Amino acid sequence: MKRIFSTSFNNTLANIWLLIFRVSVAAFMLTHGFPKFTRLTSGDEIKFADPFDWGMYPSFVLVVFAEFICSILIILGLGTRLASVFLIIAMATAVIFAHGNDPFGKKELALLYLIIFFTLLIFGAGKYSLDHLIAGKSKSKRRY
Repeated sequence: MKRIFSTSFNNTLANIWLLIFRVSVAAFMLTHGFPKFTRLTSGDEIKFADPFDWGMYPSFVLVVFAEFICSILIILGLGTRLASVFLIIAMATAVIFAHGNDPFGKKELALLYLIIFFTLLIFGAGKYSLDHLIAGKSKSKRRY
């Protein structure tokens, strides 16, 4: 019974889970970002929401950056916390502006992504990431 209610965790398993979690979520987000990226690079006219009145094209480029480029960075575990910030902004914008008047079911996916990217912002990429390699051996002695 003690083990069932224990709040301790295995650091190695936690880092393995962060790797699986990070790669999976970013790969899921790429299913949204890759089609936008191909549309951006196709040369076709861009019609997209403009919630900040910056223009459709700049708004679309920012979403492509967040959903495509930042997802790749998260998969690599490179600049994970910073990449998460861009995705948090994109998902918050989707919840508030794109789905603001929609029922909960329409904004549920963006809200889930929002929570997930906040989790990555807080916990970072974990030990199995480029962030960890870049941080160097002196910082790698920290407990994860």
